[in-house]
Amino acid sequence: MTSGERAGATRASVWLAGDPAPKRKAEQAQRKQGGGQEQKAGTLDRQRIVEATVRLLDADGLAKFSMRRLADELDVTAMSVYWYVDSKDDLLEFALDEVNGEMVVPDPAAGGGDWREELRALAVEYRKLLVTHPWVPSLLGRYLNVGPHAMAFSDAILAVMRRSGMSREGTSGALSAVFQFVYGFSAVEGLFKERCRGTGLTEDEYYQQVLRTVNDRPDFAEQHPEALAMSKDLSRTTLAEARERDFDFALETVIAGIEVMRDRGGVMRGRAGAGRS
Repeated sequence: MTSGERAGATRASVWLAGDPAPKRKAEQAQRKQGGGQEQKAGTLDRQRIVEATVRLLDADGLAKFSMRRLADELDVTAMSVYWYVDSKDDLLEFALDEVNGEMVVPDPAAGGGDWREELRALAVEYRKLLVTHPWVPSLLGRYLNVGPHAMAFSDAILAVMRRSGMSREGTSGALSAVFQFVYGFSAVEGLFKERCRGTGLTEDEYYQQVLRTVNDRPDFAEQHPEALAMSKDLSRTTLAEARERDFDFALETVIAGIEVMRDRGGVMRGRAGAGRS
């Protein structure tokens, strides 16, 4: 039975299913089979399992992760892990919220700061999370991400936006502009780094190889001169430096856009209602 099934009912999230604490007691791990691995299972707890899950996901990626591989890492049987989590889906939800806890989040009640600086800092923390743990973007599309750490991050974002003066109607769109941008930027960054690792080259070595290949194709340069010119501009610095520059500029553009749309809120409401009878 998957984490989305409980006696025929759909479960939206492990965090919305009441107390997410393990229902089975650790003493069960020392019962029955009595082997060496079963004795070791008695030292397990869910936190240790989740931490091991994060390590494996960081090292091997989501595609290679399995409960059997996790059990090997913990030196226990696969069944021992299921004494603490009901399913792989539940475990991945726990791991997702675990890494959400790495983000530095201001106290929503503190207030007083410049909302632009705080929004910028939260966007940077979000990018750091997605790049440090490349498996996270896939899970964000699969699960609700409503664990305690994730919700603390959401509360902090909403508190910042409230101080921005953005209308309640515009807040959701403004946050989408910021964090969907960060998500897309970071997901592409992670995929590119993964591709480079697969070739055995650094990012800059891989990029220079691509440029050489393109330069050997005069027809390509003739058909796409603007793209080639920009590619050569990027090659004048490291990709890491270019990426940081582009991220900072894009983020500043989005935040400036939020200010503009906030000030045009009345116009936008008028447009939204213009087509209504």
